[in-house]
Amino acid sequence: MKFATRAIHAGYDSADHNRAVMPPLYQTSVFELQEIGEAMDFSYARTGTPTRAALEGCLASLEGAGHALAFSSGMAAIDAVLRACLKPGDEVIALANLYGGAYRLLTRVMAPQGVKVSFVDLSQPERLEEAITPQTRLLWLESPTNPLLGMVDIAALAAIARRRGVRVAVDNTFATPYLQRPLEMGADVVVHSATKYLGGHSDVLLGLVAVSDPALYQDIRFIQNAAGAVPGPQDCFLTLRGLKTLALRMERHCDNAEQVAALLDGHPLVDKVYYPGLARHPGHELARRQMRRFGGIVTIQLKDNRREAANRFVQRLELFALAESLGGVESLVNHSYTMSHGGMPPEQKAALGIVEGGLRLSVGIEDIDDILADIKQALAD
Repeated sequence: MKFATRAIHAGYDSADHNRAVMPPLYQTSVFELQEIGEAMDFSYARTGTPTRAALEGCLASLEGAGHALAFSSGMAAIDAVLRACLKPGDEVIALANLYGGAYRLLTRVMAPQGVKVSFVDLSQPERLEEAITPQTRLLWLESPTNPLLGMVDIAALAAIARRRGVRVAVDNTFATPYLQRPLEMGADVVVHSATKYLGGHSDVLLGLVAVSDPALYQDIRFIQNAAGAVPGPQDCFLTLRGLKTLALRMERHCDNAEQVAALLDGHPLVDKVYYPGLARHPGHELARRQMRRFGGIVTIQLKDNRREAANRFVQRLELFALAESLGGVESLVNHSYTMSHGGMPPEQKAALGIVEGGLRLSVGIEDIDDILADIKQALAD
């Protein structure tokens, strides 16, 4: 089956649920046993529910994975992968321009527990070869990166890591499995904040992990159950509903983002536009090879590189809401310096190019004429 068909049907058999066309919401914490010691697929909701299993099965199919696991947030998903792959004394290499929440987790949770954390510019794959040490156990990637939409060659980096016995995890939140499937490029684990595009309607908090290696799956699943950072049935149901329209929504997000990037590119008040779909983007050709399309995020840097200028633009926007998240049907704007990367030290943000005059636009699926008109009036003198 093709992607859009699997997004609607994979992971669910109505015959197992009284022929309900939509996966039922199992609002229960326990399932009845018929006798002591009975083996059941479901017994306690922390370990699993039919609603969660349907979501996990669907995501596994979309990512081309053997298994998937759902968590109460994207950060809980990242945390479980890190704990399953690393122990004190091990090293994780992460790309330098990392999402602020992942940076905080690595530097303020994992590092104090004895895990060595190294941040490396991986825009050139050979830099990974130089960075790997005998203690390296995990490579952590994003592509495109948050918020500056940098690209890394997942296949080339995964090949290097595999030769050196290092596992590879990829945060695929920005691309979604519709635009990019890292497991097919050699990654071991894929992580999503399903709060974003997979759910797609800004009404759910949920994380997902996709993995094919049975042993690694069992390690992550143990942490999922033991630590208990699992989503409730309502969140699983909403994410499943969102997945059914993922292909349609991503096409519209991409259509709209391409036009927004074209409008902003060369605008007299805009200094830089970060979007892989622009031919002059340094990762444009890689994005063409690695992704189906270029995504729904456009990041800009205003020529007036002050927070006041960014705030003035944000205040004048009418369709775009100032919010922490992204990937909803509605257009959102994020001031990465104080929001998504607010916990990152100023010197680190400066080194990565995350500036006070920068804004990340999550372009929604509204009518493109209205989106463009809103941006034009917000930038008008």
